[in-house]
Amino acid sequence: MNYRVEGALRKNKKNFIIFAILWVFIAVVLVSAFSNAIVMANAEGNFNVETFIASFGKTIANPAASFSGLISMGGMTTYFKTLIIVTFIYAIFMIIGIFRSAPKNEYSDIEHGSSDWSQNGEQYRVLSNKKGIILAEDNYLPVDKRGNVNVLVVGRFRFW
Repeated sequence: MNYRVEGALRKNKKNFIIFAILWVFIAVVLVSAFSNAIVMANAEGNFNVETFIASFGKTIANPAASFSGLISMGGMTTYFKTLIIVTFIYAIFMIIGIFRSAPKNEYSDIEHGSSDWSQNGEQYRVLSNKKGIILAEDNYLPVDKRGNVNVLVVGRFRFW
């Protein structure tokens, strides 16, 4: 199970920066405009939908004005409550996306027939990395080697 977590984190390393930038955009633009519209719609004591829609449309275009409006109307508690809820929902979707991109088995994304099974050049005790019969990328069976140099080719050979 550990290979799934490691594979998902390795695969999504670049996406974490995108996730962070998207979260900042949502926090600054959308949540501030949404919170400002809630505060303005509740200004008279009960929630007014028309005021909410009109103020949300105005404040989403200018995030600086929505932040200053939140501060002047005392709506920062509404902003932080909304930000916590949106962050929680965003984190759930982000975690679901990361786990859906996790490898299905331990050998995902490893080339079949490659030398990824060996470590620290141990394949070069038998093989060559310079010349010979091509087995895989940077792996050759040397023809000047003593002993058996027979090669079994598994797969198909096509002519077009």
